[in-house]
Amino acid sequence: MSVVEDRRRAEVRALAELGCSEIAGAADGVHGVHRAISDRVFRYVRLGVGPAVAPVRALHDGITDGVYATISTVARTVGRVAAVGADWPGDRPPSETMRGATLIGAVLGLIGDDLETRASPLAADPVTVRIDGAVVHLGEGPVPPGRLDPAEVFDGATGRVVVLLHGLTETEHAWGVGGLEADDYGVRLAVDLGATPVYVRYNSGRHISDNGRDLAELLERLVAAWPVPVTDLVLIGHSMGGLVARSAAHLADEAVMAWPAAVSATVSLGTPHLGAPLEQAAHYGSAALTAIPETAPFGRLLRRRSAGIRDLRGGSIVDEDWRGREADALGAAAAAEIPLLEGAEHYFVAATFTRDARHPVGRLLGDGLVLAPSAAGRGKARRIGFTAEAGMHLGGAHHFTLLRSDAVYERILSWLDQPRERAGVTGA
Repeated sequence: MSVVEDRRRAEVRALAELGCSEIAGAADGVHGVHRAISDRVFRYVRLGVGPAVAPVRALHDGITDGVYATISTVARTVGRVAAVGADWPGDRPPSETMRGATLIGAVLGLIGDDLETRASPLAADPVTVRIDGAVVHLGEGPVPPGRLDPAEVFDGATGRVVVLLHGLTETEHAWGVGGLEADDYGVRLAVDLGATPVYVRYNSGRHISDNGRDLAELLERLVAAWPVPVTDLVLIGHSMGGLVARSAAHLADEAVMAWPAAVSATVSLGTPHLGAPLEQAAHYGSAALTAIPETAPFGRLLRRRSAGIRDLRGGSIVDEDWRGREADALGAAAAAEIPLLEGAEHYFVAATFTRDARHPVGRLLGDGLVLAPSAAGRGKARRIGFTAEAGMHLGGAHHFTLLRSDAVYERILSWLDQPRERAGVTGA
């Protein structure tokens, strides 16, 4: 059996087992709600009829506990059985197909840190360069089976490199990657500027700083493997991708890596530099839910959200923001003030549902996931460092409009149309 077939079977098994284990987990949660409600009811009934209620309660609890335990056990058993006989159409691993990658990307965004801890095949490649779903080998030694040779796939590449980083629960396919989509920013920049697009996929459930560190090392290897000196490097990140790019640039600069010297610009599209309101609501909402027995299972479910999602509460991009801290502790989110990379231009795009960013609805909802001041990095207490003229507001749009918008692309093109002269960078 080939390495590719082994990987395909491992990913299919993991998806089947994960699906049924989540069903079992949901059954356990419903059971917890049921028991909390019934316990409270029986306590009130006991006040009226006394100890006579005890046999009825014991019978009720025995039956319901048995039913929910059976559902949970059957679901997990079905998962194990399904994993043996499960199949996936085609001969490629799910992670290398658009449908499979989209499914896995969503799962990783929600629980990717947990899957990595469990050494799940779904989280085996945390940060990679992808072409048509397949991984480009940027490590040392010969190219392993099932990986792409950078010398072949980047043959003919130019010294202008544009790295595109997707957001939470997404993959590189969110950009419309593939060369057939007319609105893919990477393809359009290749045509208009002669740049070579590089699409990165990462496990968005991990801590942003972990992905930033791995991205920094990946770009160092990419620059070293590039067929010509890299004279102009641009990082474009959507949503969380902008934070991962900032983290990578900061960590690479501290480590005195080669590639930051080639960075001429970064562009963040709807990036929550100052935090995202939905994660802030989830943080405090989970605390409120867990305080009440009837809703505690929902609170525990909400607290299962990944480390990556939790980092969005304050826009945290370094280890110090989370290491040694209680994840569910109430209070202000930790977010160290990390400066933007020196020597490069930094641009941002913020969107609002309303055409006027000052409209009350636009100020309240932003683009649906990120508020305009956060995307601009300008708050009452924090300033990321963007200049006022380095931004764009896109009205009448939502968070995912930013991935494919003619207006956004035209602005990106105008920002990048004047590359900075510099010596080529070839890595360490």
